[in-house]
Amino acid sequence: MLNFMKLQIAGLVLVIGASAADRSFDYRMLATSKTSTMEKELNEGAASGYRFSKVMGGKATNGGQLIIAMVKETAAAAQEARQYRLLSTTRTATMQAEMQQLADGGYSYVDHAVFESATGGKEVVVIMELDSQKRLEPRSSYRLLATTRTSTMQKELESAGAQGYALVGVNAGKTAGGSEVIAILRKDK
Repeated sequence: MLNFMKLQIAGLVLVIGASAADRSFDYRMLATSKTSTMEKELNEGAASGYRFSKVMGGKATNGGQLIIAMVKETAAAAQEARQYRLLSTTRTATMQAEMQQLADGGYSYVDHAVFESATGGKEVVVIMELDSQKRLEPRSSYRLLATTRTSTMQKELESAGAQGYALVGVNAGKTAGGSEVIAILRKDK
């Protein structure tokens, strides 16, 4: 009986290893200096089966300042398309309310970056995703902290953590408020 169980476990390990090795990925890179263009391209990618993977602010050779990677697992079963919203602002004080409004509609935070846009100067961009398969899950409450001093950020993070908020993203960059550290926190309801 013990040898039979060992044989079953070994077979299961081989099947799992084989399926992981058989997976392939298809990537799509997006780069722009206009957030409205990026939101449109993100949603076009999602309609083609891609999902958001990573974002960064920085200059690409084509002049784009906001760079996003999307991925499609070609061996995966087809899923309903996700929807994306890009929030951008030069003033971080308004971003938390905008994030919460989308969260109340079922969107979840996936990432953020600081970049220099073609029209708005230095902006903070937050990417929110609507996954129809998770639409019935409990909504989250978001906090956005932004400060020019790391000691202040430490105190604000400690306070938010004591209230049950988990850090989901941190970035630094120049905004209308100066060189800021920007932290995004989430608390599931």
